[in-house]
Amino acid sequence: MKNLVLSLSFIMFACSGFSKEGMWVPTLLKKYNLEEMQTMGFKLSDEDVYDVNNSSLKDAIVLFGRGCTGELISGEGLLITNHHCGYKAIQSHSSLEHDYLTDGFWAMSKDQELPNKMLSVKFLEYMEDVTDDVISGLDTINRDELKQLQKEKNIQEIVRDASDSGKFIANVKPLFYGNQYFLYVYKEYTDVRLVGAPPSAIGKFGGDTDNWMWPRHTGDFSLFRIYADKNNEPADFSPDNVPYKPKKFLPISIKGIQKNDFTLVFGYPGSTTEYLPSYAVNIILKQRDPDRIALRDKKIEIMKADMDADPLVKIKYASKYSGVTNAWKKWQGEIQGLKRLDAIEKKQAFEKDFQEWAIEQGSWDSIYKAVFIDFENLYSKYVPLIKASDYYSEIVFRGADIFKLASNLNSLLRIQERNKNASVNKHQLKQIKIAFDEIYKDYNQETDEKIFEILLPLLMDDLNPVLVPETIKQKVDKLGQQKLLEKIYRKSVLTDKEKLFKILDSNNPKKILQLRKDPVISLYQELRAHYYIHVNPYVNALEKRISEGMKMYVAGIMEMKKDEQFYPDANSSLRISYGKVEGYEPKDGVRYKFQSTLDGVMQKDDPSAYFFNVPEKIKDLYSRKDFGKYAENGTVPVCFTASNHTSGGNSGSPVINANGQLIGVNFDRCWEGTMSDVMFDPDVCRNISLDIRYALFIIDKFAGAGYLLNEMEIVE
Repeated sequence: MKNLVLSLSFIMFACSGFSKEGMWVPTLLKKYNLEEMQTMGFKLSDEDVYDVNNSSLKDAIVLFGRGCTGELISGEGLLITNHHCGYKAIQSHSSLEHDYLTDGFWAMSKDQELPNKMLSVKFLEYMEDVTDDVISGLDTINRDELKQLQKEKNIQEIVRDASDSGKFIANVKPLFYGNQYFLYVYKEYTDVRLVGAPPSAIGKFGGDTDNWMWPRHTGDFSLFRIYADKNNEPADFSPDNVPYKPKKFLPISIKGIQKNDFTLVFGYPGSTTEYLPSYAVNIILKQRDPDRIALRDKKIEIMKADMDADPLVKIKYASKYSGVTNAWKKWQGEIQGLKRLDAIEKKQAFEKDFQEWAIEQGSWDSIYKAVFIDFENLYSKYVPLIKASDYYSEIVFRGADIFKLASNLNSLLRIQERNKNASVNKHQLKQIKIAFDEIYKDYNQETDEKIFEILLPLLMDDLNPVLVPETIKQKVDKLGQQKLLEKIYRKSVLTDKEKLFKILDSNNPKKILQLRKDPVISLYQELRAHYYIHVNPYVNALEKRISEGMKMYVAGIMEMKKDEQFYPDANSSLRISYGKVEGYEPKDGVRYKFQSTLDGVMQKDDPSAYFFNVPEKIKDLYSRKDFGKYAENGTVPVCFTASNHTSGGNSGSPVINANGQLIGVNFDRCWEGTMSDVMFDPDVCRNISLDIRYALFIIDKFAGAGYLLNEMEIVE
């Protein structure tokens, strides 16, 4: 089966026309994609895109933070990513006195650039197929559990060798549900400083109203700089560090874009599930998305009301609110898209075709019939458990901040329990306090209480009773919402940072362990224990068995469609997608052009709305038509759409033209195409990108930071 998979190339069976669908492995471009890319206008070689021996485009791309992409645009470590990718960093430096979210931030020299705790970038050193090494020795083992242990041991050895005694970060990831394995080796830089960010009225222009929508008029970018030691190697923040010297940075084209121009997106898409069977799509469409939307509706209502009422709360909750609303709106679009495509019916029709093919091949009864019987049984058991998992995730693990504080303190208590009477290691204590500080900085008790009291009872009301601790259900029923606050929330030491830190600083084992009796800690520990005993293991076990079936099913699809190409689902590894600049027609009588301009920004101007209040300087530049060399047809291009297949994680990815030059920064998908993580529709799936000319216009004309352009290679 392995040899079968490796002999095939990668693209989903639903593709049509030019291969706009697909997130492709860059090491395999020459074999599978390059000819088609060149037919579409691409002028570079596969070595220009990915090469481990010489500088290539991949050396200008970074995994930014915890799940975005960034790209180098100068020889002095300057990188550009999305405003929403840098949002947490921008927000962390903001206060009422220096509200960088509202006013923007621009360093006018390197010594004004702001360091960022907990922010790093990773450069991919290389990737390689390690399937043979991962499965080495498995053919001599009969028992499945022993095979798994041997596989894990093999992976550990691969990672250990590739890490080179900690010099690199290495991981091995499965492709095609374990039919193939790739090793990814990274070098991580941890001194990353904020250089510039437009105000939110530019960087998040349109806010949640425009999010996922087209046309967009958002200047969604921010600038950071990577610093290294004097040998250009990674180093913790130090005044002695110097700007990183990249192997490669992207030249910037301001020549403009035209309809049908070739576009390449190079980045780190997070997760897609294009091969799911109909059972799984049914759960997403009818349970998971609706459940998560409903829970986030309640969070959003509370946050928005408090943010609107208090400017300090607006700053504190800006990043959290954005994180909650982003997926919330995406899931709504996903539901509409899957319904419009009749996704469940299409999957069922394909499964029927697959069965007929397998019967003809004589493999249905011997292999695939059991797989589909298992799917039906496993997914029926999965339904209540994944519902519980989603509820615990939204209510306990991503709910009120008081639970995030409890999670951190619980980690400390577990360390202390292992140490017994010994003091906690000072380094560990310091790290835990840093994590506490990050939460407390943006903590507003009044808002958090509302989230706590509204969400917690939903665990008891909506889930199968066996999936919730009976003692907590009784407690919630007995106390009611108000007493729940008085008897549990407000009596917790977690509401008082000064008091908590005094206990921690004492480093007295007895005092620290007494915190186990804290009402919120006790509540959190019981919920967490119940989840990890009665929910999570069963979800994992079912998903493991489903994945085993998917491994066989996907291999069967490849055999059935052996003359077609296949791509692996996204898994936060470096991929390319290619397409062309084009608009789309989402429904009868509606046709969207591929480009938006500054004219549209001015048309949306609304001084009464935070995210639509166009800054006065932009209005002045617009009235004077002071657009410099960034103008086109008497205005400034702002955003454009193209037919590249993208996903979460592609935020901040470079959009590169046929000559390998930066023309845009990817930041979103259109509303009608948000189901593309599950099912791609080439007619309406469009990625939305910032035109690089608008970013340069903002840096130069609006911010007055034109000195940064002197670092760049600009092609006019």
